[in-house]
Amino acid sequence: MSPQPKNLGELRRSRWPEEKLAERTVRQELRDNLLAKMEKGEPLFPGVHGYDDTVVPQIINAVLSRHHFILLGLRGQAKSRILRGLGAFLDAEIPVIAGCEIHDNPYRPLCRACRERIAAEGDTTPIAWLPREQRYVEKLATPDVTIADMIGDVDPIKAARGGRNLSDELTIHYGLLPRANRGIFAINELPDLAGKIQVGLFNIMQEGDIQIKGYPVRLALDVLLVFTANPEDYTARGKIVTPLKDRIGSEIRTHYPATLAEGMSITAQEAWTSRDGNRRVAVPEYVREVVEGVAFQAREDKRVDRRSGVSQRLPISTLENVLSSAEQRAVKNRDSAIVARVADVYAAIPAMTGKFELEYEGEMRGADNIARELIRAAVGKTFSKYFAEVNFQPVVQWFEGGGELKVPADATSSEVLAQLKKIPGLCDHLGTLGVGPRDDAGVQTSAAEFVLEGLWSHKRISRSEERGFFAEARKTPEPRDPREPSGRMPRRQFN
Repeated sequence: MSPQPKNLGELRRSRWPEEKLAERTVRQELRDNLLAKMEKGEPLFPGVHGYDDTVVPQIINAVLSRHHFILLGLRGQAKSRILRGLGAFLDAEIPVIAGCEIHDNPYRPLCRACRERIAAEGDTTPIAWLPREQRYVEKLATPDVTIADMIGDVDPIKAARGGRNLSDELTIHYGLLPRANRGIFAINELPDLAGKIQVGLFNIMQEGDIQIKGYPVRLALDVLLVFTANPEDYTARGKIVTPLKDRIGSEIRTHYPATLAEGMSITAQEAWTSRDGNRRVAVPEYVREVVEGVAFQAREDKRVDRRSGVSQRLPISTLENVLSSAEQRAVKNRDSAIVARVADVYAAIPAMTGKFELEYEGEMRGADNIARELIRAAVGKTFSKYFAEVNFQPVVQWFEGGGELKVPADATSSEVLAQLKKIPGLCDHLGTLGVGPRDDAGVQTSAAEFVLEGLWSHKRISRSEERGFFAEARKTPEPRDPREPSGRMPRRQFN
């Protein structure tokens, strides 16, 4: 492989012909490389799950159409990750004029300093190579962002050092948008950008240029603009300038995982579960399903604000907290393995309560109580998946006969398992969960506890902090007059 050209003369004699580099825009570059990846069958957005048949095809259409586009979605829907993944469709590196703040094209320089430099140095003008990682610029829109931050402003210090008038083009300090020239410029939470700043984007999106203050200079920037926004804010009057919406080529809606399996794959990818230490770590599949099920339950619960959404960060943070609770118990009890239980999901409530906003009814109940109810519902649904056809009547009868089980906090897994095995029929069906009698005591304990939690979630048995698992005493029905039909008012005689 021949060495990269180091000056303008070498560049002209290299594989970068002037016609190609001068005319190929960044949006055409993205289109070409995306088509090449599709023809090779390469993954387009690795690490993004659940969008293959919905969001990704729309993004492909936008890129192939060379559109500026916006991703509309609630929090935790991988919008930022998708935008950052667009950088993979750029060339590995491109030639730029060395030292230029706006990455000028050597064959078509925009800034006056580069034009003067090429005029003076000719083919000896030094060339640098810009990697794709440095061609992606991201800005979080906040109310304090100014037009100078985005576009540019006069730099008095630069004018003083160079002995130039403030009206000289060489005194300009470029903002983020010009510095993203020949790359991708992303703005997160677009509606939070002040209206006058949104107006400043009009020219770059339609005519492809910007103006800096009162300078009679127009920079024909080459940039792809992409945005993210919450749908509620984007459609609200006064949040977004209508002419700006009109200039955005494609409007793409993201969504939360459609199935539990998709959500679990995202959580497994993002959560930190590979703990350091000598103990083996095990998170049973049904515990993962319960954790993910909490998020699905929350998204459907009327007491949770759906406009705010329930981020995918909820199950991610919860799973990490679940494992930490199991790790803490294993260290205290000197267990040989770290095995997560349903009880650890309840211990992870602090990782949930900050991840959802409540409606008025939910506020009256309290976030902690709502979280417990969501866990119980998730346990019940997961339990039904595994044991819908299994008869646990012997277990229920044992509790109804006066049996109680309270697991001491300092008991080892072996000690807890010994107590669980005294309940008739409890461990007979653990094979449904893939657990056998030869498995580690922690694994068996976790599975048996899940069965008890499932029976409690379906109101077959009871549970409390003081007594553990037990059965409510059945009330003896009050005697009634056998002459009267059950549930009916006595008949009256009329003359």
